[in-house]
Amino acid sequence: MTSAHVDEGQVDKGQPGGNAGDAGAGGEGYQRGLGARQIQMIAIGGAIGTGLFLGAGKAIDRAGPSLILAYVIAGLVIFFIMRALGELLMYRPVSGSFSEYAREFIGPFFGFVTGWTYWLFWVVTGITEVTAAATYMTYWWNIPQWLSALVFTVILYGANLISVKLFGELEFWFSMVKVTAIIGMILICAGVLTVGFSDAGDTATVSNLWNDGGFFPNGITGTLMTLQIVMFAFLAVELVGVTAGESKDPKTVLPKAINTVPWRIAVFYVGALIMILSVVPWSTFKPGVSPFVKAFEEMGLGVGAAIVNFVVLTAALSSCNSGMYSTGRMLRDLALNGQGPRAFTKLTKNGLPLVGTTFSAALMLVGVWINYQWPGEAFNYVVSFATISGMWAWIMILISQIRYRRMADAGMLPQSSFKAPGAPYTSWFALCFIGMVIVMMAIDKDARISLYCAPLWALILFVSYRVLQARNPEQAGKKTTSGSH
Repeated sequence: MTSAHVDEGQVDKGQPGGNAGDAGAGGEGYQRGLGARQIQMIAIGGAIGTGLFLGAGKAIDRAGPSLILAYVIAGLVIFFIMRALGELLMYRPVSGSFSEYAREFIGPFFGFVTGWTYWLFWVVTGITEVTAAATYMTYWWNIPQWLSALVFTVILYGANLISVKLFGELEFWFSMVKVTAIIGMILICAGVLTVGFSDAGDTATVSNLWNDGGFFPNGITGTLMTLQIVMFAFLAVELVGVTAGESKDPKTVLPKAINTVPWRIAVFYVGALIMILSVVPWSTFKPGVSPFVKAFEEMGLGVGAAIVNFVVLTAALSSCNSGMYSTGRMLRDLALNGQGPRAFTKLTKNGLPLVGTTFSAALMLVGVWINYQWPGEAFNYVVSFATISGMWAWIMILISQIRYRRMADAGMLPQSSFKAPGAPYTSWFALCFIGMVIVMMAIDKDARISLYCAPLWALILFVSYRVLQARNPEQAGKKTTSGSH
């Protein structure tokens, strides 16, 4: 089954040299049910989840106020990655874009690895998010984490058995809750700093950013060691690439969504941290506790803390919901290119990849077992592996963009209507930064587990690809339907 086949029918996914905006426009069998409003909020909300609401507690404990600088630098790198992705999307907007571009510009094996690794990333991230959600539930009730994780997984699976339009609408409101909560937190902290109300009013001051041990209380090393946590917080910004095949107007909507990345990072990450760490000294925050909830508790606003806990619970479930959405699409893209079971190509009458979504949701139940076995360490275990697998997609995006630009400049391919500024130098810089993060992960004993797992996963993929080659050498060696140059 090649990438030109969809549900027993044949569809042209676009030919090289054609209109980049038309390529893949509806050629994958999906319904284009995601409008501009929904894509924008998916782009905003996709990066606001567990990494910020829960993971930031551990990062603050390690780096202190210098975590703000880590988010600024990492945010710049993320913008370079997203603009590289945007250039590729405007060349050929397709669902499952990362593996498609890797298949076309690097080789079929890398498309295979990227597709399955990004699928694994979202499965692991789904486990991470239900783990976080289960942790948030203990704020109100003494419920076993594994039980909460099981209930949430089942509910979110059910939520994905709907039309893509309804999925987009649910994600819009999920994201709206998250965005409203962060803006509300920023405004309340600003009020505490200027007016001085609440229990923290007497001690709240911007000088908290450097008074308690300095801006780098644990040195530059402490800041560098938080980079893998910071990068994990940004994972999922690339989700807009997966929505390309179901966007009503990808040529207009996707560039606008990507160009919002800088202000998203400035407001929701940098702005929120500056306010929180100004109102409450950094040494107050501890790993495993949401800094947003802790900040409200320190201000004596118990009701506010409960509200924020509900919001971060929503954020975690929203991110997991997005994960179930993307895993089904990624598995279907692999299957359409002969690199996954044919059953994953099937769509429901509403245009949903039901088999792939069901398979992924079933594996997410592993998170229930992890929460049962290690309720205290579950989050740290899965964060590390999610980070390394998610960064692989970024690496493939950057390398694909570098190679695409080289071919486009040589006249071998049409130029993208949304060129990445400063590329390929910005793409090379981003690759070097990701390499540094991986080195920091190797040094960090808590994150090192992911690097132990990565070679095992690579071996599994290598053997699987060899088996695919032996069974169907023509399909295994095929780049992509639109990638034959």
